[in-house]
Amino acid sequence: YRPNMQTLMRLYPQMKSGSVISAVDLIRGIGRYAGLDIIKVPGATGLADTNYEGKAAAAIEALKHQDFVYLHLEASDEAGHDGDLELKLRTIEYLDHRIVEPIYNEVKQWNEPVCIAILPDHPTPVEIRTHVSEPVPFLFWHRGITPDSVQCYDEVSCAKGSYGLLRLNQFMESLMQID
Repeated sequence: YRPNMQTLMRLYPQMKSGSVISAVDLIRGIGRYAGLDIIKVPGATGLADTNYEGKAAAAIEALKHQDFVYLHLEASDEAGHDGDLELKLRTIEYLDHRIVEPIYNEVKQWNEPVCIAILPDHPTPVEIRTHVSEPVPFLFWHRGITPDSVQCYDEVSCAKGSYGLLRLNQFMESLMQID
């Protein structure tokens, strides 16, 4: 059945268009109900062998024409479910170097305002191999943001940052207020 939910564009009128990039059907379905275009990337698997470069290229291309892009990676979550710490660390390194770095290097050259938000959708500790309901670390990058004192990206450090702990829709509201 169709969930009773408003589109992101209705909730945040400053957002006129958007897309979702994910290999996970559930995420694509939520994206569709949220009013986002679905971008399928060849070779996107939801695992450590996913097409990182293809996802980064698709996000860059979508940002040229849309206000919002949600790029979802499942690889580190799956490594957490498998209890594989080495693989989880490797997938996080892949995220840094094969997704974040090329997107950042591209958009920092644009004259258009771009904000990048990086965060997991939920923790999946390798020790217990399942999702836990705990706060997640996040970061915002935008040319106009003054960095705070946080020097490490982890749950404890990020909670001490200038945004502190955000609840429910406070994250999206904060993101939408960045200009």
